[in-house]
Amino acid sequence: MGGAVVDEGPTGVKAPDGGWGWAVLLGCFVITGFSYAFPKAVSVFFKELIREFGIGYSDTAWISSILLAMLYGTGPLCSVCVNRFGCRPVMLVGGLFASLGMVAASFCGSIIQVYLTAGVITGLGLALNFQPSLIMLNHYFSQRRPMANGLAAAGSPVFLCALSPLGQLLQDRYGWRGGFLILGGLLLNCCVCAALMRPLAAGGSGPRRPSRRLLDLSVFRDRGFVLYAAATSVMVLGLFVPPVFVVSYAKDLGVPDTQAAFLLTVLGFIDIFARPAAGFVAGLRKVRPYSVYLFSFSIFFNGLADLAGSTAGDYGGLVVFCIFFGISYGMVGALQFEVLMAIVGTHKFSSAIGLVLLLEAVAVLIGPPSGGKLLDATHVYKYVFLLAGAEVVTSSLILLLGNLLCIRKKPKEPQPEAAATEDEKLHKPPADAGVDSREVEHFLKAEPEKNGEVVHTPETSV
Repeated sequence: MGGAVVDEGPTGVKAPDGGWGWAVLLGCFVITGFSYAFPKAVSVFFKELIREFGIGYSDTAWISSILLAMLYGTGPLCSVCVNRFGCRPVMLVGGLFASLGMVAASFCGSIIQVYLTAGVITGLGLALNFQPSLIMLNHYFSQRRPMANGLAAAGSPVFLCALSPLGQLLQDRYGWRGGFLILGGLLLNCCVCAALMRPLAAGGSGPRRPSRRLLDLSVFRDRGFVLYAAATSVMVLGLFVPPVFVVSYAKDLGVPDTQAAFLLTVLGFIDIFARPAAGFVAGLRKVRPYSVYLFSFSIFFNGLADLAGSTAGDYGGLVVFCIFFGISYGMVGALQFEVLMAIVGTHKFSSAIGLVLLLEAVAVLIGPPSGGKLLDATHVYKYVFLLAGAEVVTSSLILLLGNLLCIRKKPKEPQPEAAATEDEKLHKPPADAGVDSREVEHFLKAEPEKNGEVVHTPETSV
């Protein structure tokens, strides 16, 4: 299979780290917001759907589950489409699908039809927008890429805070059908964001990149990618569990409904600021080479917050939990794709992210339901938080220990202008001698970045 990537310029195109890249960042911010917030925001319509179709809450909850499953599970399909047609055309089609699904859902006469329209079609449309937007962001930013990833990731909590009250307002005024119809029109903004994804063009003529596979499975030969995929799959088992159960946890402690719902507002507000801050810190010159370890710490911090949250015995304790969970959750959200970009590089990122999302889709469908079954069996929320925390902490240890144990120093390309003299070569230490940390730091700083891609280093690739 072959096919050139339409939106990648000739070899040697340098990421502008600004300019039109800020428009691309804005588009990615909006797409990320819709992709992650929309499956949660539609939950405000569930009571109306229950009344309309005479079903239970668990039946309506499948709408959000299908949306998330499509967002994660169609990763390889998105990779194939991007590698064949380019980011902009795929996103334009995705925007139309996302809008069409919600518009069609407003005319549905059964919950099964809502599953197919608002779930499958809209979910596929969001997936066809989310993945290409991250790929384009990777093309346009190199030195400032961690900060750009953090700002783009902030779209998720910002849109969640906006879409939930908007959905409630639309339901109160126009009912669920009118609300779905208006939200469908709102999703056409994904097409506007797609129009912002202008392909990078090289000045003058140059050799084109060779054609590549539509889905590059060679990433599985990269130990860094395999380690990352395994760690994040375990992480996702517990990552989304606490936000699902924290409100019910508060109500079980006797907290009024309005105060209990406010916990998610606290979590989302903290998350808004945590993501850009984490991106800024990860972009610091002395921190960026160690982004894998910062990501591992973020995951560990999140798991530790879950374990501590299991001991909360009153509303104040749950507020403190939401603050620390929001910080750690924001750090994870800002760093997860930045680290993947650093591990696999620009050319394999489109395939790598699709495969990672597919693996995480399985964990997304297993995690919250398993927490629910544990709660049904024990009726103790503490055990649910302990399970989630244990899973997240385990994933951080997989990433940290795997990176430490499998680390390898890659040889540098010889530089003619910096070639060592014969005397210097004679005085070089033996090849099997231990590597000093200052030498590693010099090695990391000496490697140039190529077209938005951090060259693999001992700290970003295992």
